[in-house]
Amino acid sequence: MKAARLYEYDPAMNVQLKIEDVPPPTINGPNEVVVKVGAAGLCRTDLHIIEGVWKDIMDAEGSLLPYIMGHENAGWVEDVGSNVTSVKPGDAVICHPLSTCGVCLNCRYGHDMYCEHGKFPGLGLNGGFAEYFVTSERSLIKLNPNIMPLDVAPMADAGITAYRAAKRAAGLLRPGAYCTILGVGGLGHIALQCLTQISGCRTIAVDREPGAQKLAKELGADHVLDGGPDLIEQVKEITGGGSHVVIDFVGELGVENICWKLLRQGGELIVVGYGGTIEIPTLEFVVNEIKIGGSLVGDYTELVELMELNADGKVKMHYSRYGLDQINTAIDDFKNRRFTGRGVIVP
Repeated sequence: MKAARLYEYDPAMNVQLKIEDVPPPTINGPNEVVVKVGAAGLCRTDLHIIEGVWKDIMDAEGSLLPYIMGHENAGWVEDVGSNVTSVKPGDAVICHPLSTCGVCLNCRYGHDMYCEHGKFPGLGLNGGFAEYFVTSERSLIKLNPNIMPLDVAPMADAGITAYRAAKRAAGLLRPGAYCTILGVGGLGHIALQCLTQISGCRTIAVDREPGAQKLAKELGADHVLDGGPDLIEQVKEITGGGSHVVIDFVGELGVENICWKLLRQGGELIVVGYGGTIEIPTLEFVVNEIKIGGSLVGDYTELVELMELNADGKVKMHYSRYGLDQINTAIDDFKNRRFTGRGVIVP
């Protein structure tokens, strides 16, 4: 099969993935499923993997290279293990990014992303930038008959990461309260749609790219700002003192030390993007009683909920399509923000 493989880590990101013919995956366990990839989302985590940001976590010795990235996958079931009963060959599916054990306590609680024995196709083991990949039956959700894998693949990670943050924010926001979304890219534009559907809050979308600003307006943001030097003052003027909740989908490039300044007293910052370091005087925590917490990828049931919103046409993924042989172009376009929304790789 054709696959795009990473051979080395490079902080400068000057390396390119190599398109090669490799043996297709096979079933090695009774609960495994081979998926014929219909589409695979290109994620900022993929850029961080290439940079080596994840190296010490998933591949300290560099012994896993070369391998196939791609952790936002949807497609069709190709083959199943002997114990698999919920899907059959030919079924269209979206794949939760983590392959989980189902028996650890975290899995029993439904916290898939905390699985003690979880495996993450695309992060340290072969993923979906290929014609086929292997995952577990527990990771699969059948698609609505009128939904194509191409239209939803990035929801497997970007979508549920955004949905999880938006769902958490919605629980903190009464009707008329303000939520500021920093970054209206692949995750932010999903969070904006989710907030519109599950919360009565008012939204402020912030992005420096004109294309992202245009998309935010089309998706119904109450206010769209360009993230200029007056951002703090603009948000405080609009909100009458600061946002009740801020969701930071950037997490670096200086944004991480602006985002918390957009909060009002008693407000909460939800950090999704990463790469930078937050520095806050402890006095700010005490005087303003602000709260800061991270938000990881959503769990299996949250992906089910998001797919229901998608099936009803309430939350859609905006994407640019690339062939597998164009993956290095897609990565370069992503780095340089040449598309709005998400890049999707089609084998």
